[in-house]
Amino acid sequence: MLQRVGIGLLLSAVSLGASAQVVQNANSKPAGAGAAAQERSAESGALTPANSTMAELQQLIQNRALNELRTTYNGNYGASLLFKADDLTYYVAMFQQKNFWRVVKTTSEQQAEQTYKAFVEQTEQLADVDIRRIKLDAERAMTERLIAANESRLAALQNDLTLQRQQEQQVAARQEQARQEAAALANERQAAREQLNALQRQIRMLEEQQAKLESANRVVGPETKRGR
Repeated sequence: MLQRVGIGLLLSAVSLGASAQVVQNANSKPAGAGAAAQERSAESGALTPANSTMAELQQLIQNRALNELRTTYNGNYGASLLFKADDLTYYVAMFQQKNFWRVVKTTSEQQAEQTYKAFVEQTEQLADVDIRRIKLDAERAMTERLIAANESRLAALQNDLTLQRQQEQQVAARQEQARQEAAALANERQAAREQLNALQRQIRMLEEQQAKLESANRVVGPETKRGR
C-alpha cells in the first residue's frame, strides 16, 4: 500500500495521464531508434505508452501497491524511492512538479539507493536556477516594498516640510500684522497722551484763572462792605 503523502501528490497527475519526458529501465536493452521516438513523443505531450516502466509505475501508484521509502524535494523537482514488497522490486522516480520525468526499475537495493542519490543530486542541480529565481524574486519584491515605503516616507516628509513652511509664512505674516498693529496703537497712544496732556494743561489754565477770579472776588468783597 502506498505510504506517506510525498509521491501521493503525483497521483492526481497520474490519474489524468501525466506525460513522461524520459523513461529509463535498468533491466531493458539500450535505447534505440524506437526508444528515441518514444522519448520525443513523450516530450511533445503524448500520453505515456501502456507498455512502459512509466505506465507500470503509474498503475502501481493508482493501485496503492507501493511503499514510499524516501522522497526529496528541491524546488519544483523531486526524487522518490518506492518499494513493491510482494516481489522485492524498487522503483526510483524523478519528477518535476506533478510530472514524472525519469523512472528506473530494479531488484537491486544497492542500485536503487545509488540511483536515488543520483536523482537527488540532479534535482539539486536542476532546482538551483529555480531556487535562485525564487530568492531573487523575493528580494525584488522586498526592494519594491522598501521603495514604496521610502517613497511614502519621502512624500510625508515633503508634505511636513511644505506645511511647516506654510505655518512659518503664516506666523511671519501674523507677526508682521501684529507689529503694524502695535506701531499703530503706539501712535494712537502717543496721540491720546498728547491730547490728554493738552486737555490737562487747559484744565490747569482754567483752574488757575478761576482761582484768580475767586481770589479777586474775596479781596473786593470786604472793601465794598466798609465803604457802605
